[in-house]
Amino acid sequence: MKIGAKIKELRTRNGLTLEELASRSELTKGFLSQLERDLTSPSISTLEDILEALGTNLSEFFQSTPEQQITFGKNDFFVDERDEHTVEWIVPNAQKNEMEPIRITIHPGCTSFIMKANEGQEFGYVLNGQVELVIGKKVYSMKAKETFYLNGARSHFIRNKGKKDAVLLWIATPPMF
Repeated sequence: MKIGAKIKELRTRNGLTLEELASRSELTKGFLSQLERDLTSPSISTLEDILEALGTNLSEFFQSTPEQQITFGKNDFFVDERDEHTVEWIVPNAQKNEMEPIRITIHPGCTSFIMKANEGQEFGYVLNGQVELVIGKKVYSMKAKETFYLNGARSHFIRNKGKKDAVLLWIATPPMF
């Protein structure tokens, strides 16, 4: 870790000049300038003074947070293929998030898994094909470019009554797939 670069980042994020940080930490502007360019190293005591002036502490300063992955490609997907459908988890490890999107392909004459009654909410978008959303004895017909949105109070599933694969984007919150 480049301590100086991180101090400079904190200083600029706090909108402070070198002079202002020098005054707050009771250090010289020249020392801080050298420190930010990693030309010198501070003692632990001096670093604590600087960090206090920047509104943080040693623990927070040295805590490393891995950068969160924002975009995902085909190589990131996890695929579960079955006779009746194929499920692609399109955001890896989404179970740890607040929502879980999947892409599901349901083969002709087949059904998705049954979603048991739950306290979550679900959204689905039909990408290709024609499907039926079955909730209890109620059946809702949908085709490409149509959506559903429901709470999970009753068990439900998707059925492909067509002659070609049906593909849906299905998002649940909280994750439950």
